[in-house]
Amino acid sequence: VQLQACGGGLVQPGGSLRLSCAASGRPFNGYTMGWFRQAPGKEREFVALIRGGNRATYYADSVKGRFTISRDNPKNAVYLQMNSLKPEDTAVYYCTADQNPNTPYPNDYWGQGTQVTVSS
Repeated sequence: VQLQACGGGLVQPGGSLRLSCAASGRPFNGYTMGWFRQAPGKEREFVALIRGGNRATYYADSVKGRFTISRDNPKNAVYLQMNSLKPEDTAVYYCTADQNPNTPYPNDYWGQGTQVTVSS
């Protein structure tokens, strides 16, 4: 599986961005898909995941209510809609995929990352 993330950029506090991730290499309908992020000087952290079957979603407390993860299986794509962005959301965001349909930490495959900067 290869993952290609895009959609990052510079946005003002309170603004929105939508990240996209395209998967290729094999059908990923049953995979758990996720987003992680890493800010400068900090450890990588979980942001959100979505199951392949029932499409259940889980979020880090820091983004709950502001971010929404979704997927489009026919397009082999996963998205992260980010609203009400804060400066502390600034980080490189990574798309991930995992063959385990029940993993709480999808990390078999990683994309290259896309930079999100929230600043006025």
